[in-house]
Amino acid sequence: MNKLFALILAWAMLAVLASCGTNTGNTSSTETGSLNETASQESQKDHKEATPPNEVVLPVSSDTNILIAYFSRVGNTDFPEDVDAVSSASLLRKDGELYGNTQYVAALIQQATGGDLFLIKTEEKYPADYDETDQLGGKENKERSRPALASHVEGMSGYDLIYLGYPNWYYDMPMAVYAFLEEYDLSGKTIIPFVTSGGSGFSKSISEIQNLQPNAEVLTEGYKVTHSKVDGVTLEDIEQWLDSLEISG
Repeated sequence: MNKLFALILAWAMLAVLASCGTNTGNTSSTETGSLNETASQESQKDHKEATPPNEVVLPVSSDTNILIAYFSRVGNTDFPEDVDAVSSASLLRKDGELYGNTQYVAALIQQATGGDLFLIKTEEKYPADYDETDQLGGKENKERSRPALASHVEGMSGYDLIYLGYPNWYYDMPMAVYAFLEEYDLSGKTIIPFVTSGGSGFSKSISEIQNLQPNAEVLTEGYKVTHSKVDGVTLEDIEQWLDSLEISG
């Protein structure tokens, strides 16, 4: 009887110990899972809080020192889907896509150089009607006003070459381009302008860039093309122009 009682008691103790070990393992697994989930949620919360709302910035590529900054009606205007690019002095269509003239040249420069594209974007949109935009551009030029910008370059110090493109508005740059140039210190950088126009080319804009950025090297051999000929500009044309500049990068 004593031996039988001892065996029964030993069996009962082993069963209790096995049960405790199993419960302990489940508790540990559950708690670890909850902590990992909480840590993930906190990480996501911190990431969201670290991102300023309503701020548009340009991500800096790690493998390029080239920035192609440009101002164009496309991107700064809400056009209807059926807008007639043919009848406008600053729009064109390629493969069904709507481009601003300056935007199209900027895209070709990006293809040729591998640089970062950046649209100089204003907070207030310009009218879809060309004549209304022309009048507004003339008013801004006369008043020398500076439209508030909605886009900003993050890490401008990482760029050495800056291709700067714009349409010729009233024998000058659009005032939004002035606002862009006044936002940054481009000392020591090389600025290479390109312009689209009705026939006036750069007018006085290159000297204006030199005045705004006196410590930058502003090339005078910029690329210029009239509105009527933008549609015919090819990647080879841009590459030939770039080769003629004899610049590195």
